[in-house]
Amino acid sequence: MRKRPGRGRPPHDDLLTPAEWRTLHAVQHGMSNATIARGRGVSVSAIKYHVRSIREKLGIEQRAQLRRWFRAPRDSALHRVADTSKRGSHTVNELQLGAIGQIARTVRDIHEAKEWYGNVLGLPHLYTFGDLAFFDCAGTRLMLTAQHGARADESILYLKVGDIQSAYQTLLARGANFVAAPHMIHRHADGTEEWMAFLHDPEGRTLAIMAQARPAA
Repeated sequence: MRKRPGRGRPPHDDLLTPAEWRTLHAVQHGMSNATIARGRGVSVSAIKYHVRSIREKLGIEQRAQLRRWFRAPRDSALHRVADTSKRGSHTVNELQLGAIGQIARTVRDIHEAKEWYGNVLGLPHLYTFGDLAFFDCAGTRLMLTAQHGARADESILYLKVGDIQSAYQTLLARGANFVAAPHMIHRHADGTEEWMAFLHDPEGRTLAIMAQARPAA
């Protein structure tokens, strides 16, 4: 008798499934289950299932602990062989923050703001994702967001780094107060990944380090 193929999700050779990695990174970005569900077009129950599965696989009990857990997915351009002896150690003097790569500004109406920044100021429009609109300011990216939570007068500075993993570890060693571990926020059509990690200054204001990881040629 011919054996019928098994049902269910296909096995994955990584610690988490692709859907779980996307959910984890959204959690690390500070999104609620409801927000993640709306963005994915799925039920809140589905996201709760993923979060529960992630916590079980990682042996983590609290959501806050999930935000600080870090590892790059195996199929990510940021993935490195987990051998610290090959990577070498990084001292605090080796870290060099790059130019400001992005500035974020909250707006009341993303459509109104997109029209004004593009047509009145004449800034080149890069792309739009839902309530996020991106413009080029002579090489520095401006992100407009209609998402709630940030103070209306607050701008977030995003500083470029070459290796976000090493920068994160070095800044942690210096006593930096990170909100969450580095996480991928977007993968472009060409495979280039956008990674970020947010931290607070002594007055509780938000900054971020950011890096791009490009796939192997």
